[in-house]
Parts: sequence; C-alpha cells; structure tokens
Amino acid sequence: MPTPDEPQLDALAVARLRELDPDGRHGVLQRVLQAFETSLQRQMQLAREARGRDDAAALGGIAHLLKSSSQSVGALALAACCVEIERAVRAGRPVDVSHEVENLLTQAERALVAVRAMLQA
Repeated sequence: MPTPDEPQLDALAVARLRELDPDGRHGVLQRVLQAFETSLQRQMQLAREARGRDDAAALGGIAHLLKSSSQSVGALALAACCVEIERAVRAGRPVDVSHEVENLLTQAERALVAVRAMLQA
C-alpha cells in the first residue's frame, strides 16, 4: 500500500485502462504503462535538451505530446503541468524554459515512480 507521500496514478484512470482488458489476459495495462514509461523517458531527455537551447517551442511540443498520455495513465499532476506549459507557449507568453523544464521533470519523475511501482506489482 502506497504511503501518502508516494506518487500514485489516479485510480479512476487506471480503472478505465483495466476495463479495456477486464481479465488481464491481453496485458493491456502492462503494455500501456510500459509504452508510457518509454515515451516519458525519451520526452524527459528532449526536455533537458530544450532547456539547454532555451527552446520554448520544443518544450511546448513535448508538453503537448505528454499531456494526453499522462492523463490516460492517471499521471494527473504531470498532465496539469503540461497543460500550463502548452497554454503559455501557444499564447505566445514568455516562458521561463529552465523553470518549466524543472517543473515538468519533477512531475515526470513522480509519474515514473508510480508507473514503475504498478509494473512491479
């Protein structure tokens, strides 16, 4: 059982994924979580590279890509972070890329911990 401080995925989102494969025979939840983990690690690296270039447009693209996948697996804090970044970039507002990448990476790390815990369960 996770502690209150341990990152968790939204139970409702996980339940929706389980509904796609109720008996687990096809391993849908495992496959979705593994794909998310792989994609998230890649996007985290791209975010670090965008920070190095101070590239708000690239960060906006990363946020757009991660927004929906994060929501679908229940990484809601990461999804919310992505929404804010994407909105700012699309609106043309000044974006402190370094700060936003740090926020994104913090939430992404928390999501990875939660996903990995579910994959090991």
